[in-house]
Amino acid sequence: MNESILTAKQRELIEKLGVAHEKSGMQPAPARILGLLLVSDKTELTFEEIQNSLKISKSSTSASLNLLISLNRIEYVTYSGVRKRYFRLKIFNWKEDMKKQMEEISVMSALFKEVMKQRPKSTKDFNQALYEIVDFFDFFNDEVPTIFKKWEQKYKKNKEVK
Repeated sequence: MNESILTAKQRELIEKLGVAHEKSGMQPAPARILGLLLVSDKTELTFEEIQNSLKISKSSTSASLNLLISLNRIEYVTYSGVRKRYFRLKIFNWKEDMKKQMEEISVMSALFKEVMKQRPKSTKDFNQALYEIVDFFDFFNDEVPTIFKKWEQKYKKNKEVK
C-alpha cells in the first residue's frame, strides 16, 4: 500500500487516531501505525507498506513496530513461501486482554493496600485519596464480570437481529 491508496478521509482519520493515542502517552510514529492498521482497507500490512503510507523512516518504523509488539497491541504473521512479515492489530483477543488488565488492576490494588498499611496517619488527605483509588479498583473489578455478561447478552441479541 502506498500513500496514494489512502484517501484524504483515511489520512485525516489516521491523524485523529494518532493524536488520540499521543494524548494517552504514545509517541507519534507508533500512534500513527495503530491508526493506519485500523483505517487501512487491508487488515495486514508489510513493513514497507506501513513505512510508505506514513512516510516515516525505516528506523522509526522498526522501533515503532517493536514497541507495539512489546505492548501487545499488534502482532505479525508470516505465510509459507513469502519472506515478508505482515503486521496486524491484536483485536481478536480483546476479551483476554481486558481480563489481563483487570488482573493488573487487582495487583495494583493489593500493592496500594500494602502501602496504605505503611502510610503515616499524619498524611490524612493523601491517605484518603489512596483509599479512594483502592476502593474504586476493587469496585471496578467486582463490576466487570456483570458488565461482560450484560454486554454478551446485548451483543448476542443485536447479532441475531442483523
